[in-house]
Amino acid sequence: MPTTISSPKTKKVPAHSGTDRTRKSPGVKVSSLRASKTVLKKATAEKSLKSELAEQKVNTKGFYRAIGRRKEATARVRMMETGTGSITVNARPFEKYFPLAIMRDEITAPLKLVGQFDNHDFSIKVEGGGTQGQAGAVRHGFARVLLQWNAEFRPPLKKAGFLRRDPRAKERKKFGLKGARRAPQWAKR
Repeated sequence: MPTTISSPKTKKVPAHSGTDRTRKSPGVKVSSLRASKTVLKKATAEKSLKSELAEQKVNTKGFYRAIGRRKEATARVRMMETGTGSITVNARPFEKYFPLAIMRDEITAPLKLVGQFDNHDFSIKVEGGGTQGQAGAVRHGFARVLLQWNAEFRPPLKKAGFLRRDPRAKERKKFGLKGARRAPQWAKR
């Protein structure tokens, strides 16, 4: 029977004609696993500390900012801490920019839900997309800025679906096709 050679951190390999060959075992060292776990624990502790500091941080600027998106539209919403309820969109009055009452009601739904419709002034810059996409983006921005201002608004806003960014967008055109999915007309002969 051939003799086997073994040492710590090595695999037993049979000795071949007097040569002393050993192979290191594959895998990760136990000490490196422990080190990575401690690094992970430290990282999570730092994240929790940062989140606590962020909650304690007092806004000294007098306004809060958030970004809302829908389709190709992006809305940058700025909410003043105090105000009379005036809303300006791209330096125009809210009623002029969104002339349809149905659209205005849809946009201001997050404000009415939490009862903050007349307590703040809003300045909004919207770009991209059409009017419907811009309306959705502003609504998303309103919900996000209210959440920044007061975290207690999260349950009602989330239940109503105002915090979710609507992922539906135009699908890209593919090569070999006439559109996103439309294929060229098929001819048998």
